[in-house]
Amino acid sequence: MARLPLIDPANTSGDIRASFDRMTVKLNIFRMMAHAEANMIPAMRFANSILHKQKLSHVNRELLILQVARIEGGEYEWRQHVPIALGVGVTQPQIDALERGDHAAAAFNEAERALLAFGREVVENVRVPASVFAGMRKHFSDQEIVESIFTIGCYMMMARLTEATETDLDPAAGMAVFDSGKKRSA
Repeated sequence: MARLPLIDPANTSGDIRASFDRMTVKLNIFRMMAHAEANMIPAMRFANSILHKQKLSHVNRELLILQVARIEGGEYEWRQHVPIALGVGVTQPQIDALERGDHAAAAFNEAERALLAFGREVVENVRVPASVFAGMRKHFSDQEIVESIFTIGCYMMMARLTEATETDLDPAAGMAVFDSGKKRSA
């Protein structure tokens, strides 16, 4: 049971209500975010830009999100993003390797291993050793590197929100939420 009550979308108004009205699935994470009225919509726009407007590929983004969820203990994010990852082309062996914390597994190509090494350093140590950064630069543009950092930071925040408040787990919404966000960003 969540440590804070989940906001009932029917009891909201203004921009928050309009946002809930557009949602195909009113996930508990959004109902928890609604406590921060001034921050909910900007945070959702930021997350939507990560999911739909980055140059970083969908597969690479989902690899980072799942890595963050695994490292941070973000059970909510893991549950919601495994089906999205599969839907955009991440393989089950890659998901299994991430679940084991095996970022160097044969399931990943050289660029993905560089991405995951970079992601692990950003999450665990903030500063990235020169050799790991060089591996990232070999495969990714400056834009993709910064987008990777934004992705990592956003999902670290989401994991902290759901874990600190013990937000109740929803059934995985999968591609339904992903696809509805794609329509809004078009």
